[in-house]
Amino acid sequence: MVIPPPVRPPRIVDFLKPYVLKMHFTNKYVTAQVIHSPTATVASAASSQEKALRDTMESTRDVAAAAHIGKLLGERLCQKDIPAVTVFLKRQQRYHGKVKAVIDSLVGAGIKLI
Repeated sequence: MVIPPPVRPPRIVDFLKPYVLKMHFTNKYVTAQVIHSPTATVASAASSQEKALRDTMESTRDVAAAAHIGKLLGERLCQKDIPAVTVFLKRQQRYHGKVKAVIDSLVGAGIKLI
């Protein structure tokens, strides 16, 4: 006898999609991207290296730039109907400074954290 997998309501399945937020900070730029784990593809990305953003920002590497990148990434995720992400922090990253600015901006843009 074969047991079928459990059927979940569609509203729960939307929040269980495995989207992972990864951030990278260099001495010059801030980069954040959301990766769809099962397919290993980039769902959305934002960086302070983008030509349109470099002209509008005062600095491309400080906390204000990280907050701007988080807000932009949140808007792009909302356009693609991705309601929630999981945050992946490297060993040396802590919830402080630029990391906190990116995550708080995502939450402010309407993205939920799992």
